[in-house]
Amino acid sequence: MAEMVPDRRVGDDRYHATMDAEPSILAVAVGNTRTRFGVFLGDALHHPRSALNSTGELLVRSLEEAELPRERSAIVIASVNQRLADEVEAGLKTSSLRGIESYRLGRDLPIPIENALEDDSTVGADRLLVALGAYARASQACVVVDAGTAITVDFVDGAGVFQGGAILPGVQMMLDSLHSGTSALPKLVFQPPAMEEAFGKDTRRAMLLGVAAAARGAVRMLLDRYAEAYEAYPQVIATGGDAAALFEGDGIVEHISPDLQLVGIREACRRVLET
Repeated sequence: MAEMVPDRRVGDDRYHATMDAEPSILAVAVGNTRTRFGVFLGDALHHPRSALNSTGELLVRSLEEAELPRERSAIVIASVNQRLADEVEAGLKTSSLRGIESYRLGRDLPIPIENALEDDSTVGADRLLVALGAYARASQACVVVDAGTAITVDFVDGAGVFQGGAILPGVQMMLDSLHSGTSALPKLVFQPPAMEEAFGKDTRRAMLLGVAAAARGAVRMLLDRYAEAYEAYPQVIATGGDAAALFEGDGIVEHISPDLQLVGIREACRRVLET
């Protein structure tokens, strides 16, 4: 098993030197489509919100409104969109948040979760952080479903080890592919289909029903596969922008937590301080 750590540990030393006890943290998760952020005062997450990705300058303006205390504070960024995260870091240096130390997970700070991957060099920080957040919440084996631009379905065992999982297109990506790959199917924005309708009675509803069924069916199949390998059914937790639309009330997902990645950022910082 390997632990996901950066090659250079300078960031850890800087973090320990700056934060000899728990700081207030502005946790920032830069995704492919949206950025989610919120302030942790201890374990409590305050005013989490999302912003559409546009430019680093506009995202920094949103971060300035997050009401981060000036004393004993840190900004901790996780990103799967490195270009935009670089813009955010540059913008912070000339913003009202300048002077507050900022750190990038995976570069300045490790993501302290053990994994059983054959090659952890390509696993996304978002997958590790939602797994870390899910295990921090569940304290037991769990499947974590992150329904965003892509959908990831990952398994964390009872010891908190990230075992890996599956990646599939998100529902909007599926709809976009249906439109771009055919001459007749329309361009749609995902909306959850009416659950009481067994059949899509027009093209639009048929497309929405199809992509929702693909996502839900994949999660069901993967859950069965993971349970067979683990010899027990784990708890299932969902997060991401489409989680509620896809899984609320479906009987598979036990908890929907929109801020699991932010919780994972907070948990990573806590574990770093304990080492």
